[in-house]
Amino acid sequence: MSTPTVSKVLNGRADVASSTRERVEELLHQYGYQRRRGNSAPSSPLLELVFHELESAWAMEVIRGVENVVREEGMSVVLSESSGRLSLGQSWLDGVLARRPTGVLLVLSGLDRAQQAQLTSRDIPFVVVDPAGDPGQDIPAVGTTNWNGGVAATRHLLDLGHRRIGMVAGPRRMMCSRARIDGYRAALETTGVAFDPALIREGSFHHESGYREGRELLRRKDRPTAIFTGNDLQALGLYEAARELGLRIPEDLSVVGFDDLPIARWVGPPLTTVRQPLTEMAEVAARMVIDLARGNEPSALRVDLATSLVERSSTARPG
Repeated sequence: MSTPTVSKVLNGRADVASSTRERVEELLHQYGYQRRRGNSAPSSPLLELVFHELESAWAMEVIRGVENVVREEGMSVVLSESSGRLSLGQSWLDGVLARRPTGVLLVLSGLDRAQQAQLTSRDIPFVVVDPAGDPGQDIPAVGTTNWNGGVAATRHLLDLGHRRIGMVAGPRRMMCSRARIDGYRAALETTGVAFDPALIREGSFHHESGYREGRELLRRKDRPTAIFTGNDLQALGLYEAARELGLRIPEDLSVVGFDDLPIARWVGPPLTTVRQPLTEMAEVAARMVIDLARGNEPSALRVDLATSLVERSSTARPG
């Protein structure tokens, strides 16, 4: 195999056959190749920020946090999206290798072991933000206390006197969503309220699923008097469903969201929600990946920032 071919693979060039690329990567892994920054072309002053979806206020909070850090560091951000997929293709990775960023931040998305090895062999560090699945003990990741948030939201409704509490959750395949469901269930059971799986509906973290799944819950004869949604966007969809059915918030229905996006303060009534410190999570992840690029090992590979309940006007005692 020629030196120019190996060089093309190392530098993320696209003009290499996939079979040849796989063979080169296999050899690099077999011989433990890892390019050190001192022995390679300098990296670009860029942070690669990858979302599985960009079209939400949630993403804007993350971008704001990363921008806060790169501005201080005199760097720039490259944004990319995986079109809803939680895994990334080789074409994206080839672009990263060609750009030689200082580091990569993966929001909800993940890399398979082969892709991780390709970045590691080029000495490009990466950090996962709010991982959708278990990234592994050896992968740097920044998240939040989703289980605690689910407990706090549900306990707040229980303390108000609600016993029929529904939930419009996010996708069960996402670790953050499962943790919020588990927190909801734990709060019910520790209070002596039986968990009813019929009161949980699986959504997609989008407004439309909050409307659709919320409407299904509210049309039940034994409808819940309160609903906890897996995020604020689903709460807004639930607001719409309640209005269509002639239900008032909070007089007829209490609602708690999750995220505390700016819009939570502006809707009517202002939304009680669990604050997920998205901007701070992004700042911590950006500083972590920059530190890794400078050869500084973090004190912990997994960081979970605390959630907190923000009480506004969308919850009240059951009528």
